[in-house]
Amino acid sequence: MRIAIAGGHGKVARLLSRTLAARGDVPVALIRQLGHVQDVTEDGAEAVVLDLERSNARDVAEAIAGADAVVFAAGAGPGSGAERKDSVDRGAAALLADGAELAGVRRYVLVSSMGASTEPPPGTDEVFAAYLRAKGASEEDLRSRDLDWTIVRPGGLTDDDAQGRVQLDAHVPRGSIPRADVAEVLAAVLHAPLTAGLVLELTEGVVPVDAAVAAVVEPAD
Repeated sequence: MRIAIAGGHGKVARLLSRTLAARGDVPVALIRQLGHVQDVTEDGAEAVVLDLERSNARDVAEAIAGADAVVFAAGAGPGSGAERKDSVDRGAAALLADGAELAGVRRYVLVSSMGASTEPPPGTDEVFAAYLRAKGASEEDLRSRDLDWTIVRPGGLTDDDAQGRVQLDAHVPRGSIPRADVAEVLAAVLHAPLTAGLVLELTEGVVPVDAAVAAVVEPAD
């Protein structure tokens, strides 16, 4: 599979590129800066320079032409304010979907966040609340489209080594998860077309990744 990854220089995205390349897929890292080309090519990805905050849908469609799937793993990043949480975590996610529709790329996997489905509780940090609202809006936008989408909501992200075992379901208890395990789950989801139309929460757990992904698409008894 040829898979375009928005936010291609981010930690999860780079781990995903390495995971996909190891599986024999062709990751295409959409990056904002020429200075990131060497990093992502060393991960096994093709590099395409594309700033989603300064592009239009046709630019995106051209960048992802020929892809079998797209993954939105971009984020405004630490230190950014509420305005950029909206422009990236909502606006860029919607723009990627616009481009996918133009390019005829039906498969779209969105990396969201636990807590995106409800209004942030009183006392939540203003910028983090803006981030959760932006993620919630991006989910709502994607769910309204005629695309084969899957939404993955990880818990708190860590830089711990991959454990290879997770909790993955429509609802799981709050918790954390290594970014490397998120990447493994995303790769498995991309290769599981029956996950289309599912919203999945994700934390560390005891079930091997492939088994966890298989379980969410098994028909109920």
